[in-house]
Amino acid sequence: MENEVNRTAMSIRLTSTLILFAAVITAALGAPMKKPDIKQNARPTMRYALTVTVDRAPGPFDAVSGSVDYKVSNGHCVPLTPISGATVAPENHAAIALTRVSEHVYTGTIYADLMQDEDYYGMGVCHWLAVAAAATFKINAVSFSPAISLDEIVAQKSVTRFFSNRSYLSAEKGSTDILPVDTGESSTSAYKPELQGQLFSITLSAKEAFQ
Repeated sequence: MENEVNRTAMSIRLTSTLILFAAVITAALGAPMKKPDIKQNARPTMRYALTVTVDRAPGPFDAVSGSVDYKVSNGHCVPLTPISGATVAPENHAAIALTRVSEHVYTGTIYADLMQDEDYYGMGVCHWLAVAAAATFKINAVSFSPAISLDEIVAQKSVTRFFSNRSYLSAEKGSTDILPVDTGESSTSAYKPELQGQLFSITLSAKEAFQ
């Protein structure tokens, strides 16, 4: 009888401990994570001039736009997400205007330090990093969207992506048989030999223009 009582008491203590542990975990991870007010630098200085050149496109595009993706580089400044307990670094997608300066050339401005480093979560300063810039040339529901990485921007390199004329014409006709976003290929050899003479290219070039 005494052993049975002891086992019952131990079971109760274990259950209570588990309930308390679950409550602590829920309090730590279950509360919604505060969404901070992400800010932009009032006077960014790391400026790069972006030039986008289109070569041999079969026709015009409905719309042309640009963008830069940013991400927090030090995840320890961000609290754990509810339930999963993982750290997810905040990201931000900023539009950039692309101005047409000639029939086939567009220009825009990239700021590598556009996002403001700040203690957004009360866990230390979050440091933002530009990840890549992209140009998007749209036809109906299809976007031809080459990108240039931060490393390539800082090195002031040019990146050329090749696209199929067939994809352009399919997009122009409103075909649903192609992917909505085409990022192109880095080499013409990625296409079948019979298609390599039926390609157009989009080149992104970056040049430092610090203020």
